[in-house]
Amino acid sequence: MTRVVSLPLPEALGRDLLELLPAESSVFIRGGQGLIGWGEAKRLTATGPNRISELALAWKNYVRELEIVDTVSLPGSGPVAFGTIAFADNSAAESVLIMPRVVIGRRDDRFWITSVDDSKLPAATVWATNAPLQLTPGELGRTEFSELVDRAVAMIKADQLEKVVLARDLIGTVPADFDLRSSLGKLASRFQTCWIYSVDGMFGASPELLVRVSHSQVSARVLAGTAARGTDPSVDQAISKALAESHKNLAEHEFAVKSLVSALEPFCDHVDADTEPFSLALPNLWHLASDVHGVLKQDSSVLDLASALHPTAAVAGTPRAKALEVISELEPFDRGRYAGPVGWIGADGDGEWVIALRGAQLRAGKITAYAGCGIVSESDGESELTETDLKFQPIIGSLA
Repeated sequence: MTRVVSLPLPEALGRDLLELLPAESSVFIRGGQGLIGWGEAKRLTATGPNRISELALAWKNYVRELEIVDTVSLPGSGPVAFGTIAFADNSAAESVLIMPRVVIGRRDDRFWITSVDDSKLPAATVWATNAPLQLTPGELGRTEFSELVDRAVAMIKADQLEKVVLARDLIGTVPADFDLRSSLGKLASRFQTCWIYSVDGMFGASPELLVRVSHSQVSARVLAGTAARGTDPSVDQAISKALAESHKNLAEHEFAVKSLVSALEPFCDHVDADTEPFSLALPNLWHLASDVHGVLKQDSSVLDLASALHPTAAVAGTPRAKALEVISELEPFDRGRYAGPVGWIGADGDGEWVIALRGAQLRAGKITAYAGCGIVSESDGESELTETDLKFQPIIGSLA
């Protein structure tokens, strides 16, 4: 029987979590706290429309077979699987859960280590300094994207749907000695309020919490509505105020909040959402944000909720089915894991999942980054193109 043991770790050897990373690690941290994992003790995979529920059931069945010794009893201690999920039901990308051989976690000032069958974390090596990587337009160029936005607006004005989220792609070639840890370090340093994730080659800095479950408490954060940061404090605050009063952005945001609340309601005794969105500041963007909270009324795991929530209106559109149909018609590529759930689940079904935004997929020496924006009736191609430029900045900066 596989034995999983979690023990306290005094001050994590006095180092930041990222500094402890060996190469080829799994990462899910925010503000220096969270989880890092090394190796693969178990890998679960799924594809197709039931991929999330299949992974949830496979994980539930697997942990029943484990011998678990958890002397820490904190969110993320005990057996943990990191996961990344494909966006679309028909995606060729594999959805995966990976239980590392070793996990180091931090919550507040408490650190711990979880090992499978007495595995040891290898010594971290010095991070390599990567040569700058250049990303170029992929299957959807700038002009083509702007034209697709205008086509989507025409569909919306013809009452075919209310909102659709369209994305475009950038591609590049990665050298054999590329060290992902350097990019993760840059993301963590600049985007301290975002969730820094890296699972099976999918990495980035997400500002959007899809769902968190901890002791039956459910929380989520909706982001929809975007503006660039200003060049000085007075201009910056004026931009924030204008965003909060923008009819176009408020309408887009309302679609996203209603979608998430209605998806959570069957699982919760009650669901509360912010009555008005607030402006969330990131280093390069303002977002309209709303927090949502609920209490589970049944024995559901965080992946069960993620399955019900995905894809939200913030990454697909409204109505969901029609928006997905339009995305499939207009976008010339498979999104892969972009805009899908990424995060972790514990043995008790609790966990934390964000939406894989501001990210890229590494595979076989290639990198593909994506950025998208919500299209509503007031959108125009050039403005939405500019928004994608802003959303590419985190990944481009991490590779510079």
